[in-house]
Amino acid sequence: MEDHTVVRTALRLVIERQYDMRVVGEAASGEQAITKAQALKPDVVVMDVLLPGMDGAEATERICRTVPETRVVALTMCEEESWLRHVLLSGASGYVLKRSSATELCQAIRTVAAGGVYIDPYLAPRLVDSFLGVSKHPAGPPDDLSDREKAVLQLIALGYTHREIAHILCLSQKTVDTYRARIAEKLGSSRRVALVRYALSKGLLSEQALSTLPIGKRCGRRGPGWRKKPRR
Repeated sequence: MEDHTVVRTALRLVIERQYDMRVVGEAASGEQAITKAQALKPDVVVMDVLLPGMDGAEATERICRTVPETRVVALTMCEEESWLRHVLLSGASGYVLKRSSATELCQAIRTVAAGGVYIDPYLAPRLVDSFLGVSKHPAGPPDDLSDREKAVLQLIALGYTHREIAHILCLSQKTVDTYRARIAEKLGSSRRVALVRYALSKGLLSEQALSTLPIGKRCGRRGPGWRKKPRR
């Protein structure tokens, strides 16, 4: 939802060029976004944070509360600590900067539509600590999470699927499912958004913490977007 017609038109063109996406509605204000979401119940709402009247964060909170099956991706120029925290805690499942590519936005939409959480790659290593008020030397992981559980939690927070996590950590998918269940039991929630918030608050997504993960280094992993080419 975006208050500038030209920007909305550009977003529509980007989204409708995707084989698996369709635009079902548009809105120019937070109030309109809530009304449209309640009527249309879309899988994903792309929400501008800065809207006239009701801001995008408040609209996001209302949508997440009244249409829980709809996920929200915040699209904004804002990199300030207050807005990042405000929008995430309002229930947004994705946060993408407007200066990011169309590919990043589409990836964010697909990720949250599949039940994941997407944070702009520029923000994750540089601004996570800042916007959650974590110090430059964050406290270590909680004592009741094992090192393996911590690694699984970090990868879940980054938006990897259980199958991808199993590949990265050289585990079976059933083992990853077991770790996920243990993490959910210890933290008191199985929702991805809650797990992401916890990981962020504990500094598990800081650049230093993520540097210990074997992403791209084991089992032939080539990154989150890699897929084996089909045989011809």
